This record gives sequence, structure tokens and C-alpha cells, in this order.
Amino acid sequence: MAKTKIALLYERLSRDDELNGESFSIQNQKIMLEDFARRNGYPRFKHFTDDGVSGTRFDRPGFIAMMEEVEDGNVEVIIIKDLSRFARNYSDAGSLIDNLFVQMGVRFISLAEGVDSYLNPDSVNSIIVPITNVMNDQYCYQTSKKIRQVFDYKRRNGQYIGSFAPYGYIKDPKDKHQLIVDPEAAETVKKIYEMCLQGTAKLQIVMYLNDHGIPSPTAYRKLKGLPYSPAISDAPMWGNKIITDILRNPIYTGDLVQGRRRVKSYKVHQIEAVPEEEWVRVPDTHEAIITHETFDRVQELLKRDTRTAPKKRELHLFSGFLRCADCGKAVTRSQSGKNVYYSCSTYKKRSRTACTMHSIKHNRLEAAVLFAIQYQVSTAVSYSEIVTRINAAPLKKSQSHRLNDQIAAKEKELTKITRYKQSLYQDWKDGEITQQEYRDMKADYERQAAELADVLARLNAERAELANGVDKEHPALVAFAKYQSIETLTREILTDLVDHIKVYENGNISVHFKFADEFRRIAEYIEINTTDTAEAG
Repeated sequence: MAKTKIALLYERLSRDDELNGESFSIQNQKIMLEDFARRNGYPRFKHFTDDGVSGTRFDRPGFIAMMEEVEDGNVEVIIIKDLSRFARNYSDAGSLIDNLFVQMGVRFISLAEGVDSYLNPDSVNSIIVPITNVMNDQYCYQTSKKIRQVFDYKRRNGQYIGSFAPYGYIKDPKDKHQLIVDPEAAETVKKIYEMCLQGTAKLQIVMYLNDHGIPSPTAYRKLKGLPYSPAISDAPMWGNKIITDILRNPIYTGDLVQGRRRVKSYKVHQIEAVPEEEWVRVPDTHEAIITHETFDRVQELLKRDTRTAPKKRELHLFSGFLRCADCGKAVTRSQSGKNVYYSCSTYKKRSRTACTMHSIKHNRLEAAVLFAIQYQVSTAVSYSEIVTRINAAPLKKSQSHRLNDQIAAKEKELTKITRYKQSLYQDWKDGEITQQEYRDMKADYERQAAELADVLARLNAERAELANGVDKEHPALVAFAKYQSIETLTREILTDLVDHIKVYENGNISVHFKFADEFRRIAEYIEINTTDTAEAG
């Protein structure tokens, strides 16, 4: 026995419709469509509804369910209020109406436009349908554009526009665009950063939080009656991604950084990452949970190749810091019995002809790095004392003969290159060089001139910085001086002071410190202000 076919009534309302003042609510649409169905001989009907979903998307739950009914072959007619309810994507809407529904024998009715594929087949193919679809498409584009402009304005004015406050904050009840600290969750955020700086791996941070019964962000929001996204399924457990997101989010420093992700377009609702240079940053918009210094140190740690030892929760002391002095690849840790040593990863894992072993024992490495840091700390303390004496003297000198000589030499070289380049055109016109030679030589001179201009800009900036003098509270001096009592190495100390460590084939090492350029300039400032004094004495 054949099935009795039914009518499908489709209603849709998006947030954009509500924002733009469209009056037909879902309930109004249902009443209108049911009345039409009954009056036109369709007592058996079924509603399919999408509430708060954009018409540019065809992955709408109600729409998908309706199309499954169509494919099952028991649908006689689809009735909608107007074409914009059906879709605001011109090409996809036209394809469904002109092709699929015709093939499936489904009557299509749009009340507002008077479209009826059974009583008036020409109405489907008439110009009104494509024009209306194009207008709907353009309407959606313009609406999307306006909304993006509003969001961009709010971001640049330091207003938080996220649907939910980041974990550690809540929205101010008096101003939903302002964040205030949630003390309980903020303590967990601080603990996560503290454990990361102590060398605890992210997986072990996850284990610690779950083992201690600390609710995950979604579970916490549910527990406190705060808004949360049902799409996020991390409750009630913490996971590696949540920890990573918290450790990488600059919002905890008190700065509002928004626009890190965006929807591809008003038609393609996929989320894509935005390049960092396009993020909208507004400093000091809310109370900080983490200092900028702590955040920056954590970012440095996250960049390194870090792994934990089996059955241990802490990262290896030198993990992510060691490089082979010859091939530049990582120097990795190995253990044989009680002996721990490091060797070149290229030699160990790729080819024994591509590099050599570059082996060094852990105890020797640790002692050598500790000695190098202690020496650099001692140098920083000494520099600070000398700078204090220089700054207390009646006159300070800031002219570097080295810099002045370098700048003069580079300016002379740039003048010569410019003169050569200017004479090229006449050489070509006089037939001394070909057009291709003219182009090649001109390009080469332009490249050299650009490189010289960059060098001059750097040297002039260095001279200007030197002219401002050096303060004993210079960040480079302070960073090292705070470790005057260092007796043992920790990852925190390495992260603060060391950029990387090179391991040589003979077992020697070189420690490359942070602030290397700053130390060189401080040394020069000291030399300028002490050499002449010593000679005069």
C-alpha cells in the first residue's frame, strides 16, 4: 500500500533577522503555514524549524531533517513563508528548487513571492525567483559586513565581545563588555602558570587538576550557573588543549586581545585562524591574573621541544635548550644505567655520516652551564656598580668612536653605490652596456643600497640608545642580578637567562645568553666612560 504523502512546513529565524527587526517569529510562521496547508487540502503536515540559524548555511538541523524526508520519497509539497526563510545563498537555493525538487516530484510553494511549481510552473523559472535569491544573498552579505564592522569597532574600543567570559573571569553584571576577575577560577589559572614555569609538563598539569577534583572550565561554569557552550564536551575533565589555550591566552595579562579567529565568509561558516599581526590588542582593559613577565616566560617555554622522562612529571632540565654546534639540530638526552648523557639527534636518529656524536655527560654539562651563568651574573653585578659610579659623575660620555666610524664608513659606501646606480642609465644610452646588463646591474645596486640602509638604521638606533645612557636598573642587568645566590640550576633560571646552548664535538659548550646585544652596548658605555679617565690618571 502506497504511503500517503505529506506537506512539509519549513520555518527559520536567524539572530540577524532579530537584530534587523524582522517581525515574523517562528510561531507566526507556523500559524501562517498551517493555515495555508489546511485551506489547500494538506491536512497532514510536518514542521521543520531552525531557530537562530543563518540562512547562508545548509547544515541547519531542521533543514537537513527536511531534506532527509524528501529523499525518502514521501513528501508532496514544501511550503515556506518566503524565499529568504528557505535560503539566503543564491546558487544553492536555485539548484534545489530548479533541479532536486523537480526530479523528486515535490511541489514547492513560497507564499510571499507567489511561487508555486505545480499551479504555475513558470513562477519557478520566472525572473522573480533568481532576483529574489540574489537580493537575499546580497542582504546577507551586507548584514554580515555591518555586523563585522560593529564587532571591529567594539574590539578596538576595548570592549569584550565573546559569548562567554574566559575561564578565570566573569562578565561584569553592569557592563557585559567588561571582564572582572573570578577569584576561585583565577587561582587555578595561576596554579597552571606556576606549574608550567616549574617544569611540569602539560599532561601532568592535566593529571594534577583532575586528580585533585578541580572542575574543568565547562564543568565549573555549570556548577556556578554561568553561561557555557553545549558544543564543548570537556566536562568534567581537564584536557591538554584546555591547558594549552589557557597558557597561550594573553587576556590573563589584563590586555584584551581579540579577533584571533574568524568565520571564513558569510557563506562558508568555517572558523579559521587570523595572523597574529591582524589581532586587535588593547592594553590594560581589565585586572590581570598573570604578569606580562610570567606570560612571556611561559611563551618561551612553550616554543621549545620539551618532553618528560618516562614515569616522571617534570621536564628534563635542558629539554629544548641544546643544539649541535655543527648541524644545528637538537642534542637529545639518553640514559644507560645510571649514566645520563646527551648527543646529536642527527647522529643518533638519521645518519652517522651526516654528523658526529657531540656527546657530553649530564653532570659535566650541568656544572659547565652553572659556572657560565654564575660568571654572567657576576659580570652583571659588576656592570651595575660601575654604571652607578659613572652616572654619579658630573659628566657622562656617550659617543662611541666605533659606532661613529662604522656609520661614516657605511654612509660613504652608500653614497658610492648611489653614484654608480645613477651613472648606469647614461652608460646604457651611450651603448657601453646592454639593456639587460643595465637592468641586472640596477637591481644589484638597489639590493646593496637597501642592505646598507638597513645597517645604517640599526647603527643609528644603537648610537641613539647609547646617547640616552645606561641605568643600573637596565632590564638586562636586573634579569641576571636577581640570581646572585644561584647554587643549582632550574628550568626557570634557564628560561629567564639562556637562549640556547651549543654542544661541540670535543665536549665543550658555549652558552648563548639572552640580552647579548644589550650587554655588549652596556660594556661599550662603560668602556667609553672609563678608558679616557684611566689614561688621564
